[in-house]
Amino acid sequence: CGVHSAAYDHQEYVVVTGGGPGVMEAGNLGASEVGAPSIGLNIMLPHEQAPNPYVTPELSFNFHYFAIRKMHFLMRAKAVAVFPGGFGTLDEMFEALTLIQTKRMERIPLILFSEKFWRGIVNFEALADFGTISPKDLELISFVETADQAWKIIADFYGL
Repeated sequence: CGVHSAAYDHQEYVVVTGGGPGVMEAGNLGASEVGAPSIGLNIMLPHEQAPNPYVTPELSFNFHYFAIRKMHFLMRAKAVAVFPGGFGTLDEMFEALTLIQTKRMERIPLILFSEKFWRGIVNFEALADFGTISPKDLELISFVETADQAWKIIADFYGL
């Protein structure tokens, strides 16, 4: 995040994460290291999570409801990067895919990090084989292993 946050206009491309630990914290840290603002959309849960210290303080928001939080994630998104995670991650990923598939939001790059992980837990091709999604829907997803690969997809999509 840091390299690409430093290279582009902070007003056009801003890192937005769930505001928590782990990969979310890494995204906010990368932006912070280069002086770029970043947003944290934290969810209040009984067992987690306090906002991480790298979210720009005035851009740290706490949500009680998942639906409202997901709406704020996607309202202005230019791309979605999804890292290995659990039920919450799957919920957010499928929400984005559904909204793009049904044209409730414009198509944006939806990038899944760690192809081995994602293919191990979701058989996207089987969904098309069984007719529950169109084979064209498989084109909504890109698999990558590195930030540079992800940025290339985003840059190519927007002609940067």
